Amino acid sequence: MSKISHVILTGGVGSRLWPLSRKSRPKQYLPIFGGKSLFELTAERNNSFAGNVIVVGSRDNCHLSREILEKNSIQYLDIVEAVPRNTAAAIAFAAFASDPDDVLIVTPSDHVIEGAEAYKDAIEEAIEKAHQGFIVTFGVHPTKPETGYGYIEHKGDEVVSFREKPNQVTAQMFIDKGNFLWNSGMFCFKASVLLDELKAYQPEVYQKSLEAWNSSEDGRLIEEISMEIPSISIDYAVMERSKKIKVVPAIFRWSDLGSFDSVYDYLKNMGHKVDEFGNMVIGTEHYTAFLGLENTIFVHTPNANLILHKDHSQEVKNIYGQLEKINSELLS
Repeated sequence: MSKISHVILTGGVGSRLWPLSRKSRPKQYLPIFGGKSLFELTAERNNSFAGNVIVVGSRDNCHLSREILEKNSIQYLDIVEAVPRNTAAAIAFAAFASDPDDVLIVTPSDHVIEGAEAYKDAIEEAIEKAHQGFIVTFGVHPTKPETGYGYIEHKGDEVVSFREKPNQVTAQMFIDKGNFLWNSGMFCFKASVLLDELKAYQPEVYQKSLEAWNSSEDGRLIEEISMEIPSISIDYAVMERSKKIKVVPAIFRWSDLGSFDSVYDYLKNMGHKVDEFGNMVIGTEHYTAFLGLENTIFVHTPNANLILHKDHSQEVKNIYGQLEKINSELLS
């Protein structure tokens, strides 16, 4: 009998949220959302839809996932990647661990979703389409011309095209056209359907992932074998090529909180203090004054501070990259 499983992908490091997000505790594990982390909220959100949980993560963060799931008495299968090989391989591992007719709801672990009824409706529609043999992606109705997200051009539930992260002018054009959705990075499909499409369009990824899975022990993958898997996203490997794709245009509020401008908007909506010029302090209760600055974010941690204009949030990853080059302890 087929099952419905929730697959949680936890591999990201949240480089655009440094210094809050570190390698030792990436953004999805920060307990800053009413005392809970994004990972915990993700697990709770899908608990009513799926009887099984499969977590695909790295050996650096798997213990953090375990702590949260065990605290909440959630049974799970733990798949530990020895080395990151992008989302195509990560999702393939979850599919290999499942029965062919099992329906998998695949979500990242670091999203904020509001609107429980709308989310429930979207998930139920996706599950129905998955039972019909389709691979379903979730497209979120955009609220602004966001340049940090990919877009899906659609006509009803048919995907016309996938678009990369646009510049500001192109993003505004997408909004004006009215038939573009934010690409949420969430999917729903039967395990066998996804694997058949991956085998058809990326046979090397399929084969090498299968070899790595067959060589694993209790869900622990071996680094030497895993390194042979081509690193490619599920979007490039399958979603942009398969003829079995459907989109569910979702009306729930969604953010991947991938940058400080989205964190700013979320915290502001939650009542976080912002001064009369739009300046915000994150990470400290110490009195902080802003002079001659507007829409500025001050981020405090014990060993690093970040000061940025809200409009430059996407550039934080450049600082992360510079620190990575010198193997800085500030990333730990």
